[in-house]
Amino acid sequence: MVNQKYRLKKETLVPIGLVLLILLIFFWLSNRRENNFIPLIGLHNIANKNSTTSNHNEQITKRISLGNAILVTADNTPEKEIATQAFAYGYYSVAVDRFHSSLKINPNDPEALIYANNALAATRGNEIKIGTSIPIGGSLNVAKEILRGVAQAQQEINQQGGIEGRLIQIEIANDDNDPEIAKQIATKFIDDPKILAVIGHNSSDASIAAAPLYQQAGLVMISPTSVARELSGLGNYIFRTTPSTRVIADTLANYAIESARTGKVAICADSQSQASQSFKEEFTLTLLDYGGDVTATACNFADPYFNPSEIVSKAVSDGAKALLLIPDVNKIHQAIEIARANSKRLPLLGNHTMYTFATLQEGQADINGMVLAVPWYPTTTSDFVVHARQLWGSVGSWRTAAAYDATKAAIQGLRTKASRQELRNSLNNAGFSVEGAAETVTFLPSGDRKGRATLVKILPGKNSGTGYDFTAISSLEDSH
Repeated sequence: MVNQKYRLKKETLVPIGLVLLILLIFFWLSNRRENNFIPLIGLHNIANKNSTTSNHNEQITKRISLGNAILVTADNTPEKEIATQAFAYGYYSVAVDRFHSSLKINPNDPEALIYANNALAATRGNEIKIGTSIPIGGSLNVAKEILRGVAQAQQEINQQGGIEGRLIQIEIANDDNDPEIAKQIATKFIDDPKILAVIGHNSSDASIAAAPLYQQAGLVMISPTSVARELSGLGNYIFRTTPSTRVIADTLANYAIESARTGKVAICADSQSQASQSFKEEFTLTLLDYGGDVTATACNFADPYFNPSEIVSKAVSDGAKALLLIPDVNKIHQAIEIARANSKRLPLLGNHTMYTFATLQEGQADINGMVLAVPWYPTTTSDFVVHARQLWGSVGSWRTAAAYDATKAAIQGLRTKASRQELRNSLNNAGFSVEGAAETVTFLPSGDRKGRATLVKILPGKNSGTGYDFTAISSLEDSH
């Protein structure tokens, strides 16, 4: 009996001892000096597994990061991995150092620069937090273009000491350009009282889906890239820093009539994209006003029986003098197929969506000479252009400039008082303005930006590394 009791006590004490040992090790590690930080690989995943939140909430949470997780895995480095682990466990000084080490390896990584600034802000405390939602899993290059603009604005303000000593943090979310995911991310942002503004979303479909949630909750949303007319006037918390569809379509229609002399245009659009449909309708109305016409050619990028060769032949048969491509950003490949099937038979026109690296890389000679209307092009050596070249080695696209402007607008609006309501009041004030990438940012009562579009042409060049570049058309006369 005595031996049996002893065995029971021994068997009971062993697991208790192991638990105590684990707790002591964890306590020791958590109290170590930051300079001796050792990555705790795997502990973060274990903590996630023990969470009591639902699987659905976990999936959305994994799409959001302040610096504790890598969302753009294509830009991963060992230093960035260590930095995110340090951030997750509160070793912010170590995180700052390791994120900057990662940037030395990959200087063109806006996510790492944002996280470095976030970690620096965390070391000081009392930070001001802004959210941004981008399509990392839907269109990676577009997402990175937007992030570069956000990162540049954050870097500039933080280097200047922030807003009355309070540094800016940017929380990044990946919505894949999916309207349902965008709404779920919007809810997460809304539920975090520290988030005072949101830069996003990218696609018009995502922005239109999320906007009513932001409006109802009283959280400012500034989209840098959504152009659909349906976004206008959705509420006094909803803004955008790209010109509306009407402005961009008018610029392109005017070029088609006055300069290219292509009065009859066949249009390829996407019936499942609100931005694409808005542009088609605005371009059609404007072209008619200028004395042009649109053919009845059926061309829908969302058609399951999409046949580029048949579409181009039909456009020519219908008397088209030019072909306008306005795909959703996720369907650039289909637009290139149309350009390839066109085989130079019709001059090509495009809207701002076609302004992507993928267009140049995949399109090559098939899109040579294509004319696009875009919200911005770097025709001057502004402070934004100089700083962008220093940070990224290039100026970036109109999305980078518009995201920079959106972030600058949010920061400027928060200077008076850092609160959600005061930001709305500031942006809605008729006297509000802030210097943007190329021109002053001001808003109409509808939330639309007061702005204009510009024209670019795809021509052979060396800047992009594809053999072709987007080149500014300085005037209609120069485009002949």
